[in-house]
Amino acid sequence: MINIEEKDKVSVIIVCMNNIGNLFPCLNSIKQYTNCNYEVLVVAYLFNNENLLKLKQEYNWIKVIESNEIRGFAENNNLALKKATGNYCFVLNDDTILDYDVISGLLISLKKTPEATVMSPKTLNADGTTQSCGRPPMNLTIFMLQLLHLWKEQKVKSRYTYQDGIFQSYNIVGAAFLIRKDIFSEIGFFDEKYFFCPEDIALSTQLNKLGYKCFVDSNLYLYHLEGGSSSKIVFATMPSRIKGELIFYTDNNLLKKIVLYPYVAIVICVKLLAMYMLLLSGKKSNASNMCKAYINTIKSMFLSHTTKEIFIRYYQSQHK
Repeated sequence: MINIEEKDKVSVIIVCMNNIGNLFPCLNSIKQYTNCNYEVLVVAYLFNNENLLKLKQEYNWIKVIESNEIRGFAENNNLALKKATGNYCFVLNDDTILDYDVISGLLISLKKTPEATVMSPKTLNADGTTQSCGRPPMNLTIFMLQLLHLWKEQKVKSRYTYQDGIFQSYNIVGAAFLIRKDIFSEIGFFDEKYFFCPEDIALSTQLNKLGYKCFVDSNLYLYHLEGGSSSKIVFATMPSRIKGELIFYTDNNLLKKIVLYPYVAIVICVKLLAMYMLLLSGKKSNASNMCKAYINTIKSMFLSHTTKEIFIRYYQSQHK
């Protein structure tokens, strides 16, 4: 029988980009259902004064870390992770909802699986259907197929996905995972060269290379509503994301760069043309925004800028 002790403290890490409509229900569900020893650290990213005041007044039991400069998901999480006092960290998206004590469940599953460094729940859509249950390894070929919508991660069943009970996965789902703090700290937390994806895949890959293992308990779940704000600024997030993926999947290999960069450029150009046709026909409401995203992506692919510099360049161009 695995017991949770007082020393088994969990630091819940949440990054929120000024979206209290997501954050408050998430915090309420944590407070209502979590019974283990825990703390909550919220990175209030680019919060306006009104929302920041509401957060501090209505949730005085959490630790608020103000992040008032442009930072990526990895960098913002690391602000809180460096201040976490628990011996376990539960990294959680702000657009998630708990309806039972999933944090204690994950803690028990992790403690009774000695070879596990990470334990994740199954994530569900708002209607209760399965969104993810483990993640397979990712590689250059899969990434190329993904761009053409010929490979969908959610439909892949393998030894790393959609198994029963506790099973070994390969990649972490960044929306929700519990990890041992000592190992997370040892590897320097998230790699900040990835501004907006694929920091969770990069973390998983690093853990696997070092001999650490990621697990999922499919009996545990939470709801991931995917109600983030990134779609509104896709003109800045897409070029940053694609550049990050190019960095990850080429891994400083010249031959991979020679193959992948022209391939991605051609695919994005085709998508831009298709979106432009939709824009002219008026059939897609966000076609203009998507066209900007594709154009910015093509322009930034061959620049030496970092993923953060790329995001700042396009984000600030729309907020002058």
